Amino acid sequence: MASLPEIPENAEIAERFADLHPPLTAQAAVIEANRCLNCFDAPCTAACPTHIDVPRFIGKIARGNLRGSALTILDANVLGASCSRACPVDVLCEGACVMHGYHRESIEIALLQRFAMDAFHASGGKLPRKSQTTRREKVACIGAGPASLACAAELRQRGFAVTIFERRALPGGLNTYGVAEYKLPARASMKEIELIRELGVEFSTGVEIRTQRDLEDLEREFDVLFLGVGLGPARRLGIPGDDHPDVIDALAFIADYKTATPRPVAESVAVIGAGNTAIDAANAARRLGAANVAILYRRSRQDMSAFAFEYEHAKQEGVQFLWRVLPVCIHTSGGRITALECAQAKVDASGVLTVVPGTNFHFDCQQILYAIGQSPLLELLQVCRGVQLEHGRVAVDRATGQTANPKYYAGGDCVNGGREVVDAVADGKRAGAAIAERFERGAEARRTAEAAHA
Repeated sequence: MASLPEIPENAEIAERFADLHPPLTAQAAVIEANRCLNCFDAPCTAACPTHIDVPRFIGKIARGNLRGSALTILDANVLGASCSRACPVDVLCEGACVMHGYHRESIEIALLQRFAMDAFHASGGKLPRKSQTTRREKVACIGAGPASLACAAELRQRGFAVTIFERRALPGGLNTYGVAEYKLPARASMKEIELIRELGVEFSTGVEIRTQRDLEDLEREFDVLFLGVGLGPARRLGIPGDDHPDVIDALAFIADYKTATPRPVAESVAVIGAGNTAIDAANAARRLGAANVAILYRRSRQDMSAFAFEYEHAKQEGVQFLWRVLPVCIHTSGGRITALECAQAKVDASGVLTVVPGTNFHFDCQQILYAIGQSPLLELLQVCRGVQLEHGRVAVDRATGQTANPKYYAGGDCVNGGREVVDAVADGKRAGAAIAERFERGAEARRTAEAAHA
């Protein structure tokens, strides 16, 4: 089985994007693990979309059983290493920790999870099989992001043949290409994906599934197709001058410095949008050498979609924030951007944004990054026969991930519209289990029928 491509080490990037939260030492991990109250009802477990048994894995760290701790994590979340770095734990497991009620700091669940997973990787640990039976059914996963990876791993652990098709050179989706390097290095994402490949999951990269004919070819070869395609192109600004080469999709900007050659960064950079991707791009621009970086957002601080801790981190990085600002026009001179013309915005009684007359101003910059959301991947989704869409998202049975076409299942951003990595993992695992159980029920029914006729 062919190995996955490797991302070369880049010492400069590693230095500029050092860990946001450095790992725990062995001694610190044991001390922290022993702070856990081992709650019977475990609100931290309930708050995790993949429902990792948090008290159990922490208890095993306290007792020195790091392999057992990692296997507890992986049983619920095959991307437990990535999620320990990328999850917004303040609003999930750690946010639910009962230690809040004692006016003490939450247990450092994410760092403990990372400690167990790092030890597992360092020891050469492998993902276990849940069944030694080899199944004849074959499943194709379209897209190699967290949802497909989780679905593929669940199915392969149960003995099914799975192939993941990915249009880009590397699997991993946003884990590899889109999460800030100081949270989740691309090389760490690939190391985790290698565990799934070693299970026997096939990866076919550089293959784009676009047309109905492409899908028909897969339908003939595979028994089930899982759609884990994420979202489509970034929405553009739609103002004069936004076709300039220095007006850059923030996700592309992040992907370049993570997996290829970083783009040159200007002295002054404007970032449009106030979600987590905008924050990551702004922080990256600062770390790559921009002296002046500002996030310009059309609404107020209270309306931004980025998490509060992301906002505080950006301020520490030296990122400025301009609120209630709408971009109007991009000005250039000699082929280079010189300024972004903006206007102050106001919200009327019905919540509609309008420009305040006479408030236009120029924000001096030479580069603009935009992160104002992504469009649904309608070009592909609309040719999936029998798959229904609701507001640009794939409609599924939430318990199983099955679409209106029983041959298709789906999960991740193309279903939820763009949530967290851990939500995509939960979708994929749920769909993988449902697909496996469907075929296992069918096999049992056939055996029963054959026995009745014997």
